[in-house]
Amino acid sequence: MAVRAVRGAVQLERDEAGHMDEQVGALLTEILERNGLAADDLISIWFTATPDLHSDFPAAAARKLGIVDVPLICAQELDIEGAMPRVVRVLAHIESDRPRADIAHVYLGAAAALRKDIAQ
Repeated sequence: MAVRAVRGAVQLERDEAGHMDEQVGALLTEILERNGLAADDLISIWFTATPDLHSDFPAAAARKLGIVDVPLICAQELDIEGAMPRVVRVLAHIESDRPRADIAHVYLGAAAALRKDIAQ
């Protein structure tokens, strides 16, 4: 079994805790489903949020999904002029037999514009 990394992002419509939980939960669920993963396959997850998001920790959505024994960390994304607002990004480290080229990176909604080269 190899260690792989999966990327993803979602743009929120507004900075509200319930909306963040919903959108980040949908992103994590899609990452797991598209890669055939279970919570036991997760090693750790890094979350970043743009500086305009401060209603909740993105990691709280993972805990609500039942991802409770995986190390999670949240950080603030760089505040770059012209960057897409209200974005939560994910970098999940996983155990998988899939070749690196077969890992499905997930960019939902408008966030697909962030990485057209790998968004599926």
